[in-house]
Parts: sequence; structure tokens; C-alpha cells
Amino acid sequence: MHIDRESRFFSYSAVPQAVIDPASNRLVAGNQELSRLLGLSRQELEGLRASNLFGDQLPGLITFTQELINRGRAWTDALSILIQGEPVAVEISGRCIRAGEEAHLYLALQRTDELDGHRSLSDAQRHYQSGIGHWNRVARVFQEFERENRLLLEAAGEGIYGVDAEGLTTFANPAAERILGYSADEMIGRNMHTMVHHSHRDGSHFPAEHCPIFSAFRLGTVQTIADDVFWNHAGDPVDVEYTSTPIRDDGVLVGAVVIFRDVSQRKADHRRLLAALDEVESLKHRLEMENAYLQEELSQELSHHRILGHSPAMQRLNQQIDMVAPTNATVLIHGESGTGKELIARSIHEASQRSNRPLIRVNCAAIPEELFESEFFGHAKGAFTGAVNDRMGRFELADGGTLFLDEVGEIPLHLQSKLLRVLQEQQFERVGDPQTRNVDVRILAATNQDLKQRVEEGLFREDLFFRLNVFPIESVPLRERLEDIPVLTQHFTQKICLRSNRQPPRIPLAEIEKLRRYHWPGNVRELENVVERQIILSRGETLRFDTANLDSPVRELLSETALPSKPGLPPAPEGLSDLKTRELELVRQALEQSKGKVSGPGGAAERLGLKPTTLSSRLKRLQLNPHDFR
Repeated sequence: MHIDRESRFFSYSAVPQAVIDPASNRLVAGNQELSRLLGLSRQELEGLRASNLFGDQLPGLITFTQELINRGRAWTDALSILIQGEPVAVEISGRCIRAGEEAHLYLALQRTDELDGHRSLSDAQRHYQSGIGHWNRVARVFQEFERENRLLLEAAGEGIYGVDAEGLTTFANPAAERILGYSADEMIGRNMHTMVHHSHRDGSHFPAEHCPIFSAFRLGTVQTIADDVFWNHAGDPVDVEYTSTPIRDDGVLVGAVVIFRDVSQRKADHRRLLAALDEVESLKHRLEMENAYLQEELSQELSHHRILGHSPAMQRLNQQIDMVAPTNATVLIHGESGTGKELIARSIHEASQRSNRPLIRVNCAAIPEELFESEFFGHAKGAFTGAVNDRMGRFELADGGTLFLDEVGEIPLHLQSKLLRVLQEQQFERVGDPQTRNVDVRILAATNQDLKQRVEEGLFREDLFFRLNVFPIESVPLRERLEDIPVLTQHFTQKICLRSNRQPPRIPLAEIEKLRRYHWPGNVRELENVVERQIILSRGETLRFDTANLDSPVRELLSETALPSKPGLPPAPEGLSDLKTRELELVRQALEQSKGKVSGPGGAAERLGLKPTTLSSRLKRLQLNPHDFR
């Protein structure tokens, strides 16, 4: 009965077991687990050669068997057994039982892979049990913190939450719930970085190892961040500033407490303030440019804009101005040099509803081709070499007002399409800036060229001509309005004497008649220059004009080239026939005396009695560069 019970225990053991007779190399017995392991019935097991179970590992088997017989006990994990012809690593524990001269080996065999799995599970369970203990210990630390500060946590307007050393949330106060949109139950036990701190403001991934909050308990230092974002339950960014303070338990870093504040409103107010400051700076820059432009206009004595004269021709001109000024129609002013085309443009502007905004003038003939776009449309910082700041162009300066394109026929053909687009769409882009800008600008243009002929010659775009020629106005040459010479002469006399602080001289009617008999190829500008020269030369109280001087070949030269003589320039040689050579000589001398200065007091234009725009056109035609005279 006792033997039967032991036999049953052997048969039903949970570990595969075998009894081997080493003398005969026979398997004496094997239990059910061995039968299952080898895939053989118990009847098939009995009588098997023991060495066959271990394949070609006979040397190792002999070594193990000898150790077992000599020492009575042994263990090895260096052997494998054959299962369905495949070697499977096993761990073997054995005992040697002797009965007289006979010895039997009792072996327990277990697959190594199964034992490794059991051990891994055991390690995980131990780690889990240890983690539960650690969590409970950390939880008690934060529970104590929360208990002691409950009133503060509930009343605080700042969000407050705690995280353990794994980044898992341990508590969160009501303000944190309100700001983040999560309940405390939703946050506790979850990784706070993954929930609310996973991305930067631009949406890019924020690695946890770079998180300042985690750095607090990893490095043991307080982390204060003034500009960051948390992501709320709705997936929207919340501008925050926060402090992460490490928490220690018996000197061991166990986590951190984070105090954060929603600064979205403050950030929004700051952004609005910056935008307002940018707008103020832009307006300041614009006003500075407008002021500089107007100062330039004043220095060139363009502040007087009244059109003088009562001749029928001037009455018709004033009627045309009165008709077109209240509209937004584009006006093309055509006429000879010196007839006051710019004066007409200013009169139209001042009689329009845009008179409270500036009239911006552009001398198209004086702009180098490579700077055309920048001058007209402005440029962004860094758009090209020398573009050290953003710069407004003339179109932006004229926004709400009027843009006067003087010498419009001088715009190069390949640049005319860019101008046409702005005229049609009232939109443009600064050089180097993709932003499209809208403007409200009225266009007035002037030329002394026959634009129709230039269109036929392929030098001017027909569509641009039609776009400019909505309302054409012809400026009247002085020879067609001789009735206005008395009032013009008196006006110029008063203006010149006021500027030079002199008492205006008397002008006899006979002298006026001399002026009326002259053909005035230089038009009103020539008349002003003649009056100024005679005032300078006059020594008495009566102003007299030398008819012979007006009719001399030199005078005709100056009139024809719009370059009247001025004090300080040498007289022209008598009998000069090459007018272009003389014109070039006069301009060069004026540039030399002014050291390359074109406009302003003492400039070549003032010395020659010309408008700077007219002189710029002459310089371009004569291929003279003012920089060469500096």
C-alpha cells in the first residue's frame, strides 16, 4: 500500500522525472510529465537506451553521470534532450540512490525556455509588487502635501498639479481643471506630459526628455519657464508660464509640483500692442518720408501752385481743370517744356477731394532701370544689396492721394507692364516681399513727347497709353497766351524780390511790350529766368529788358535747350553754330561749379535756371553722370 502511494506520487509529479540504470544504460521508469515532454507513452519509455535521449551529447552525459554517482547529487543546464528529433535545452537535477552494488539515477528534467519564462514572470511580479509599494509611498507623500495645502490648492487662481518620478499625475487643483478642461480624475494616474505638454506652439513634437517639468525631479532643480504652451482638452494651445519644483522623500527625488498660470489674455494684449506699435512705426516712417518729400518740394520752390493768366487759352485750361478735378479720372498732361505741366497737376490735385493727402511726384526720366521697382513699389529688408531696411515706394506714399508721373514717356518699355498692372488693379508687391498690398491712388501723368508716335514706333505700350489718356489736357505755350505776360512778369518780379529781400522795381509798359514781341521758345520758365537775370543785373528802380539780348543766337540756344544763362557761367562765344556742343558745355560747367550737385540751393539746376526734373532729363540725354563731378 505504501509502495503504491509512492508510485502514484512519482507518476503524478508536476516535473518530468526519469529513473536510469547507468550500468545497463536503460530507462527504468518515467512519469507522466516525462511522457508528455518526450511525446512517448510510458510503455514506450521503459527499456529505452538512456543515452539515446541525449543524442550526440555522450561526453557531457558521461561527465554529468560520473559527478552524480560520485557526489550523490548534481545539476546541469549544459545538456539537451531530443524531442521529435530536435534538441531542446533542459535543466537537470539528479540524485544517485545505491542499493548494495547497484545504483539508480533519479533525474528531474525541465525545459530551459519554460523555466526562463517562469523566472521573467516572477521578476515582473516582484517589480510590480515593488512598484506598488513605491507608488503607495510616493502617493502618501503627495497626499500629505495635498492635505496640508488643501485650502490653498482650492482657493488658488493658478493651476497646480503634482507628478511622480515617472511623470504620472498625483493630484490637480480646481484651477488646473478649469484651465486645462480635464477633471482631476481624468488626469490622476496619467502621464501629464503626454496629456498637455506633448507639442510646441507650432505643433512640432516636444520630447519628454527635454521637458523642464521632468528636469525638476531628474536634476533636483527648480525650473521656471515664462513662455510655453499647454494643450487643453479641446486640443487648443493655452499660453502659460510655470514653475516646476522638485519634491523629495528622505532625500530621494520622488516627483515635482507644478504651478502654472494662464497668460493667454496677457499674450494676446501684448501681440495687439506690438501690432499697434508696428502700425505706429509704419505711420511714423510714412510721415517722415512724406515730410522729407515735401521739404524737398519746398526747397525746389514748388510751393506756389496758382495758375496765372486770363487769356482765352488759360480760361479753357481752367475749365478743363474744374471739370476733371472732382473725379478720379486719370489725366495725361501734354505740352512743351516750361509750360507748367506740373503746375496743372498740382491744381487738379488741390481742387480734388484728395487734397488733404499729398501729391507725390516721380520723375520717371531720372530713375535708373534697376531701381524702378524699388522706387515705385518699395522693397523689403535684404531684398538686394544695400536694402538694409524696409522702404515704402511712391505708390504707398501716395495712398489716398495723387501720384504725378512726370516725363512718363521715359519709362523703359520692359517696365511699363509692371506700372500698367498697378494702375489697373491698384495692387502691388514690394521688391523681395510676397505680400500683396492695396492702394487707392489717382494718377496724373505728364510728357513733352508724342506718345502716339512712340506707340507706333513700339517704344510705348498702347494699353498703357489708353490707360493714361482718359482725360487729356494740353498745356498752353507762352506764345499762345501773350496776354498773360504782364501778370506773369509782375508775379515773377514779386516772388524773386521777396526771396532776395529786395524792393520790387517798376516795369514800364514799353518793357512789357518788348517781352510780348518775343517768341518765347522756352515758355513760362524762360520768362521767369529772364526776369530773374534782369533783376540781378538791375541797379536802379526800373526794370528794363535788352531786346537784342533776347534775340541773340546765344539766347535762342538757351531757349531752345531750356538752359538759360545764369550769373557765374561764361558768356557764349559769338557765332556758335553747334547748339548741342554749347548745351553740353553749359551743363558740364554748371556741374563742375556745383561739384555734381543737381538740385537744391547752389545746385546745377539753380545755376542754369532749370527745374531739377528737366535737368535730369537733359543729363540722361547728354549721357552725363553727376557723380563724375564730385
